[in-house]
Order: sequence, then C-alpha cells, then structure tokens
Amino acid sequence: MPGKMVEFASNGGTCTGYLAEPESGSGPGVIVIQEWWGLVPHIKDVADRFAAEGFTALAPDLYHGESSNSPDQAGKLMMALNIAQTEKDLKGAIQYLLGLPATSSKTVGTVGFCMGGQLSLYAACANPDVGACVIYYGVHPAVKPDIPSLKAPVLGFFAENDGFVTPEVARDLETQLKAAGKTTDFTIYPKANHGFFNDTRPQNYHAEYALDTWEQMLGFYRANIGT
Repeated sequence: MPGKMVEFASNGGTCTGYLAEPESGSGPGVIVIQEWWGLVPHIKDVADRFAAEGFTALAPDLYHGESSNSPDQAGKLMMALNIAQTEKDLKGAIQYLLGLPATSSKTVGTVGFCMGGQLSLYAACANPDVGACVIYYGVHPAVKPDIPSLKAPVLGFFAENDGFVTPEVARDLETQLKAAGKTTDFTIYPKANHGFFNDTRPQNYHAEYALDTWEQMLGFYRANIGT
C-alpha cells in the first residue's frame, strides 16, 4: 500500500518524511536517506519497496521541502545542507521510527544513496540505535562520520566508473573502518556508474547490479536488525 507524509520532532523543531508500512502491520525499521536530488519519487518508491518486503521505512526530508532535477541545483542544495540540523533530523527520524507500533525491531537499519550514503554512515556513527548501515556510493565533503563511535556493521556498494566516489576513495574508507575494528563488507561493481541503483536515471542505472545490491541489503537487514 502507498506510504504517507508524516511529521516528527527534531530537537525542538520538526521535520517531515515519507513513511511506508508493511501490509502485515509491522516490521523491522529502515531509514532511507535521499540522494542530492531531495525527497523525490524515486526515494519514496524505495521506501515502498521496503514495505513490500515487510519493513517499516521512513525517508526523512532533509531539504525541508526543496528538491531538484538539475545536477547544478542539486549540488548547490547538497553543499548548503546544514549538517548540524541534518544530524538532529536523522536522530529525530530514528527515534520516531522506533516509537511506531509498526516498527518491530529494537534498532533500525540505515541506507543512503550518493549524498545519503555518507549520511547513512554518519547517522550510524552518531546513533547507537542503528543496528545495520548500508552505503551506496556515498559522498559529501562536509560530512565527517565519527568512525570510532560506530557500533553497526557496514555494507557498502560502489561503482568502478564513479567520478564522485572513486574506487580509491571507497577502498580508503573500507581500510579506515577495518583499522578501527568495524565489521565491513564493500563491493565495487565493474563498469558501473555513480547512481547505478536509481532506475529513474537510465544513463546510470544498471538493473543487474541494482537487484544484486537490493537482495544483499535485505538479507543484511534481516540478519542484523531482525524483529
């Protein structure tokens, strides 16, 4: 069934997000974090897909109503993102999701794409209530996750032909996580481009890799956040 927009507390303020619940009535919680485009239909569709798999998914609107289809404008929105406020919004989203009757798990998973990939790790490092973290080709130069504080295992998906997050950048992050004693599994997909999961961007979408990562992610969440 289709999701709905909800409002939740964010450290004295409010934030909105797209909530998708499973037909069963409850399931493990997942936070879905937007690309630099904003809370666009693709991200809502990802939340709906999680709900169809039995999860309760919340995609917070980190741009607070703004979005763009233009790479130039999206880049400006990303760079203008208030990281301190974003941390509050993500924490608020996690606490809201855990407080819902529709959330059966005691911890949540996080997943983010592009800008959201880095924010997925950032949220996991800042919130012990994150039980599993997934990164899709994450990048944001102003976001510095506190890796020593990370409790959750990390699953990362990256692209060989990525001009934003090169394989070298991905491997460096993997090395940092492993050096800090974190449970980490990164895959760099050959000949893939940045954004290969986004089926609304045919120039970058790779159906085989998107399906492979989706199935891995579902198994990862079921193993680490469960019910």
